[in-house]
Amino acid sequence: MSEALQQRIEQIVLDGQQRALGPEFQGACARPQLEIVDRKAAVALEVAYPARRFGRRLAAELKSAIQGLPEIDSASVKVTSKISPHQVQPNVQRLQVVKNIIAVSSAKGGVGKSTVSANLALALAAEGAKVGMLDADIYGPSQPRMLGISGRPDSVDGTTFEPMMSYSIQSISVGYLIDEEEPMIWRGPMVTKAMQQLLGNTRWKDLDYLIIDMPPGTGDIQLTLSQQVPVAGAVIVTTPQDIATLDARKGLQMFRKVNVPVLGIVENMSLHTCSNCGHSEHIFGSGGGERIANDYGVPLLGSLPLDLAIREHADNGRPTVVAEPDGDIAGQYRQIAVRMAAKLSMQATDFTHKMPKIVIKP
Repeated sequence: MSEALQQRIEQIVLDGQQRALGPEFQGACARPQLEIVDRKAAVALEVAYPARRFGRRLAAELKSAIQGLPEIDSASVKVTSKISPHQVQPNVQRLQVVKNIIAVSSAKGGVGKSTVSANLALALAAEGAKVGMLDADIYGPSQPRMLGISGRPDSVDGTTFEPMMSYSIQSISVGYLIDEEEPMIWRGPMVTKAMQQLLGNTRWKDLDYLIIDMPPGTGDIQLTLSQQVPVAGAVIVTTPQDIATLDARKGLQMFRKVNVPVLGIVENMSLHTCSNCGHSEHIFGSGGGERIANDYGVPLLGSLPLDLAIREHADNGRPTVVAEPDGDIAGQYRQIAVRMAAKLSMQATDFTHKMPKIVIKP
């Protein structure tokens, strides 16, 4: 195998990854292992984010490109993933059974943050990751309804909870512990204590990602999260209009001030297409998420439509990613989830969980 041919194939693989993820994700592009024998190329690519369906599509595209080279008769491409824990805020102890915690925040209510959170969690699971969901919106828990879960979590010792299971993801919510119509009339300290207990007292099972569905605002829970919960990154959900993006900017600035990296922006309800006439219209304006991303130097992870089916699926307890897994909208959620995880993979890896505990006895 000539060095020039090897370099050309490696460049094809790197360029293919960058096209699939986007130009701002160059740091997430992995170098392949390559073997060429008798004009047959075998490529093994290990990426640092979940890529079950994404990897199959990427492998097919790379195989076609490599087989187009005059020196190659046939090619095989295998894409695998290995997910590592990444660094969190300083002086915050991480959970040993959770590799990465990602907060999904909006700073403003009504922008579809909980729907996005549920679908991103399910999209990560669809790509092969072990995923959990913490519903931190104590006053208005939505995840029990969205994930189609009823009943109470089990407790083997009276102090810890077994996570509830739905669509292969683990979840916990105060909504599992109270009646659906019961209001939470609690002051701030009680709310933050409840969030800490839900996180710390749940017996999570070896998670690659724990998605936290944050309440709107920049108050007590957000401050507690930043000071005491080992968050690897945050995602900001907004709608395009100026009123929503003003609050989204505040939320982004808050995470930066408390040393939580912002992985990107998700613009929700960006475009509505009439189901009768097919006319498309930017009901809430356009370009708001892109402007925030450009102003703060973070990726626009994706834009999602204002679509009746998304609401119906969430209300029926079958979010779009599981209700229509091969549909266009589910594909958009999966693309956003992969880009989110790829952005996280560009951060420093945390190996402290592998370090042995040293005890010195007299």
